[in-house]
Amino acid sequence: MKLLLLSIYLVVTAIRFALDWINIRHRQKSRQPLPDAFAGQIDEERLDHSDTYALAGDKVGFIEDIVGVLLTLVFLFWGLLPWYDRLVAGFSDNFIFSGLLFFALLALVQLLVGIPFSLYRNFILEERFGFNRMSFKLWCIDLLKSLIIGSLLFVLLGGGAFWLVQWAPQSWWLWVWGFWAAVSIFLMYLSPYLIEPLFFKFTPLAKIELETEVRDLLEKAGAHAGKVLQVDASRRSGHSNAYFTGIGKVKRVVLFDTLMEQLDDKELLAVLAHELGHWRCGHIRQQLIKAQFVALFSCWLAFTLLNSQILPGWLGLEQLSFAGQVLVLGWLGSLLGFFWTPLGSWWSRRHERQADQFAINMVGSGQELASGLVKLARENLSNLFPHPLYAAVYYSHPPLVERVLWLQKGKVKIKTSADQ
Repeated sequence: MKLLLLSIYLVVTAIRFALDWINIRHRQKSRQPLPDAFAGQIDEERLDHSDTYALAGDKVGFIEDIVGVLLTLVFLFWGLLPWYDRLVAGFSDNFIFSGLLFFALLALVQLLVGIPFSLYRNFILEERFGFNRMSFKLWCIDLLKSLIIGSLLFVLLGGGAFWLVQWAPQSWWLWVWGFWAAVSIFLMYLSPYLIEPLFFKFTPLAKIELETEVRDLLEKAGAHAGKVLQVDASRRSGHSNAYFTGIGKVKRVVLFDTLMEQLDDKELLAVLAHELGHWRCGHIRQQLIKAQFVALFSCWLAFTLLNSQILPGWLGLEQLSFAGQVLVLGWLGSLLGFFWTPLGSWWSRRHERQADQFAINMVGSGQELASGLVKLARENLSNLFPHPLYAAVYYSHPPLVERVLWLQKGKVKIKTSADQ
């Protein structure tokens, strides 16, 4: 079984690298003339600049993936896991403390390995292409805040889960799922007011007339957001975004200040209409429900496999602690997740199409959204020529050229609950 798992892992890794390779080659050799919608925004020079940016990111990602693969092989298949398991067990025989320590030390190693890549991306790669606006001091402050918040959540979620395993050994899978679901929903209420402001400064829209138009759009869409805000994302990056967040009475519209600099008001409203489309079409609710069903099934499956005590044997080991077996389960889940990726990407692209159609219904045409997306592609140096297979597997949005052409066709208006 160990050899089979190793073989599957190596095959999946090879497929991932092959997809990356064909995407790079396709981008470099299969450039096609751009539609008229891109005229005056993206020329050959800009495309060359985008290719250079993408290739630089690909190289960093490739090295990072190689490091991750090697660490996985050493840890799971070359004897490091049982040694580490015994090492952690030697510190304490307390079930909860040992479990937390097991994952905390691994998280620390992952953090230390990831720091050089994060520094390179922010202060060399992103700096070279004009995107980074973050000082090293701000990067360190963000890292410290993330560590504190992550540690608190880790102790809460991890410690609570290990306690429930001890408290209800025959039904812990249901209790753990319920606990995690409750905390995740609570955080959706808490995050906009407690966590997000730790990293960004949120202020009312500086343009009063734009706020009026945004609220009119919200009313038309049937979404009653408590606040319409802009955020100082430009302190960290030149990349831009907009989102509709929160549930219940804490819903809010957030526009990046970089987005407001790059688009005119009509394009901003079209982009916002697209984001509202995800809410109005039920995509956010569907994602939450799907995530909870997956979490429930995963907890039950974990309970079944852990009780069977077959996991150590799958890696050629005689025994492994509860935490060690949970780690193996997590790795197996990520391995199986690769095969789920194409379906998840297809489902996401389907939602994006529906949100685009909703935006057309709201603003009257797809021209504003199309022109806004072209400008964002120019500013963010987006890849306009992905390999079709790569896009089918990984792209959560339709490829931009295809999407812009679809928007410009002005699809037939469909009736939504917002029209009633």
